[in-house]
Amino acid sequence: MLYDFRSFVNPGAYAFGKGTFNHLGELVERRHENSDSWTVFIVDDYFKGKSLIERLPKKDNDLLIWIDTVDEPKTTLVNQYRDEILAHNTKLPSVIVGIGGGTTMDYAKSVGLMVTNPGDSAEYQGLDLIKNKGIYTICIPTISGTGAEVSMTAVLSGPEKKLGIKCDYTIPNEIIFDPELLATVPDEQRFYTGMDCYIHNIESLSGTWVSTLGQVFAEKSVELCREVFLDSNLSRIDADEKLMAASLTGGNSITYSQVGVCHALSYGLSHVLGVHHGVGNCVAFNQLEEYYPEGYKEFKKMQEVQGVAIPTGITANCTEEQFDQMVETAWALEHMWDNAFGKEWRNHITKAKIKELFRRM
Repeated sequence: MLYDFRSFVNPGAYAFGKGTFNHLGELVERRHENSDSWTVFIVDDYFKGKSLIERLPKKDNDLLIWIDTVDEPKTTLVNQYRDEILAHNTKLPSVIVGIGGGTTMDYAKSVGLMVTNPGDSAEYQGLDLIKNKGIYTICIPTISGTGAEVSMTAVLSGPEKKLGIKCDYTIPNEIIFDPELLATVPDEQRFYTGMDCYIHNIESLSGTWVSTLGQVFAEKSVELCREVFLDSNLSRIDADEKLMAASLTGGNSITYSQVGVCHALSYGLSHVLGVHHGVGNCVAFNQLEEYYPEGYKEFKKMQEVQGVAIPTGITANCTEEQFDQMVETAWALEHMWDNAFGKEWRNHITKAKIKELFRRM
């Protein structure tokens, strides 16, 4: 059950299907009020020199910001990109377009907010701390699974914690789902982000916060994940279209519920060791059979069918200080533990147990 009343917001508009990216220019122009209106394109630097960039409806007064996705999104870089936008033109942009995976879309969402809200983005890590709505944001996923394209959270690593900017304003205004953009995603990376989606759903469905609507979204998303990762006869383009739909429904399931043990541990891995979110979820879930036995069993079957190896030994050389930092990062995510075990969650998990789980990784 949900403990607090909230009237939930979803993205305002969707375009779904093959070739929808070709209509980006039309969508951008709808937001331009006059001839000096301009757009910010925030794009994964994987696409440097690739044909997708030639298809951008970029004009001379627009700004293109390349995102290096080696690291998880950082508050310091959100501030840097915000300053770059404000220095580019005396007038605020009409549109921000984020093109890439979860990291790039979280930058687009958070930068769009920081253009209209003063101070350091680290000050807004938490729930409903943003006061002013941001720039109209269009997100275009080029890899699917994180659910960032429909999420009310932009997850950021700050100087003190990894925690999202979470509010109604964080949700993108518009989304383009074009499965043709997923064609170049490597199989291994596709698996990691797809499992992020699958694990969202398992944590949602087994959690104490899940509502009927969250359950409906999660169950459909799990069904689609099974088709994508267990049906070896499915064509790649059909699988990618289903994965986009799974990401959409899985992301929506979390809006109406919450994640759990795996994501809390993954945040610790990411904040202290810089492990990418999708990989971190797989590494953590690989040790969570006791908490999610049926989901774990199916996760291992998907891994076998896809032929992907889950990294091991990533904490083998960690110092005690690093283990303690990971534990504290995970422990601070009370809403995730609450969803996993209920309000008396401290009776079900200890810091010592969390450290033991990290040591196994």
